[in-house]
Amino acid sequence: MYARVSLRLMAPVGLVAFLAAATTAAAQAPPDAGQHEHAGHVMPEGDQQIPASRDGSGTSWLPDDSPIYAVHGMANGWMLMGHGNAFMQYLRESGDRGSEQTGSINWLMGMAQRPVGAGRLMFRGMVSFEPWTIGGCGYPDLLATGESCEGEAIHDRQHPHDLFMEFAVQYDRPIGKGVRLQLYGAPVGEPALGPVAFMHRVSALPNFLAPITHHWFDSTHITYGVATGGVYARRWKLEGSVFNGREPDEERTDFDLATMDSWSGRAWFLPTPRWALQVSAGRLNEAEPGHDGGLPIDIDRVTASATYHRTTLADVIWATTLGWGRNAERGGDPTNALLFESSVTVRAHDAWYGRVEWSEKSGHDLAVAEHGIFHVAKIQGGYTRYLTPLKGFSPGLGAAASTSIVPPTLEQAYGSRFNLGFGVYLTLRPSKHKM
Repeated sequence: MYARVSLRLMAPVGLVAFLAAATTAAAQAPPDAGQHEHAGHVMPEGDQQIPASRDGSGTSWLPDDSPIYAVHGMANGWMLMGHGNAFMQYLRESGDRGSEQTGSINWLMGMAQRPVGAGRLMFRGMVSFEPWTIGGCGYPDLLATGESCEGEAIHDRQHPHDLFMEFAVQYDRPIGKGVRLQLYGAPVGEPALGPVAFMHRVSALPNFLAPITHHWFDSTHITYGVATGGVYARRWKLEGSVFNGREPDEERTDFDLATMDSWSGRAWFLPTPRWALQVSAGRLNEAEPGHDGGLPIDIDRVTASATYHRTTLADVIWATTLGWGRNAERGGDPTNALLFESSVTVRAHDAWYGRVEWSEKSGHDLAVAEHGIFHVAKIQGGYTRYLTPLKGFSPGLGAAASTSIVPPTLEQAYGSRFNLGFGVYLTLRPSKHKM
């Protein structure tokens, strides 16, 4: 028991050590000549029109008008960067399916980038300690569904992330008339499907809970085997991926490599620096385990999202994401999901956030005896107070409350149509980069 508690307390310490090491290494050499700083990153000449603040998860895009929470610098011609977010939380969900848990939700990312020939080469790695800091089959999150644990579909909990979340290489170069080619490959990474993954969305950054609609939008952010190719210009990007669409198994510390027989395509449009719009579609072969021991389930997924950022207000950062997702399982009824989330951060200290979700979920997803498709919803909001930054890091503390809503037909299973939840937490992340 004491070893388990100790591991859960180590996540924030690991975040500090990892990012502090990146900061020290980055400070050992000055920026190379022939490069310039833009939006907190060092970019090769000729890329002035594409700010690095646009980079999201995988090859996804955020609006240009995005804050950067990271430590970075130069070392031996490489631009190094460290990102991360860690929470130490206590969660409690009410109702007959509610539970409570103390643990740590966390992730760390490191990136190294340099010019190569006419293009730019990037290596990126991302890990999470959640296999040790989140107990059982996941943390309490009523109406969350997806993946399996101990032979059953995970329900009313959010599964822990795998130890290895991304190990990727990316190369892009100009191909003429303001257009660039981008290539991305990873034994574990993210295909061109869905919006920016929730951990990297500014609208969700102070929020420690995963959306209950995660498996309709961005569940492929940990994919064991992916290759993506795309072309992009100042305002648009077209990209496609082949990948292994199977969900990771419950052994969270290995590589679940399999045939890359799934595909996806995605289009981005950024009409102004404050907006990022995307539509995407994909075929995920054998994405979910079969029902009652049957064949694995193929899923056709379609998503659309709009993200709006406003950072030009005095000492205010406002970030909002609106999304729609649709899953069509082979042999089953298609289901839809809607997501709206927003956060407002004032003077880098006070962050208010909220999320409203609606989804259609099957009786199998929710592990209930009733058959059919059920309309469920969750409303959540919270506040984080970030304290005075310390050597580039912002510690904070916060609290959140939620209401999970089920239809009358599921009232008996959940104990009530409206079940309350709350959580309190300590958090640590890099401070906002000062431009």
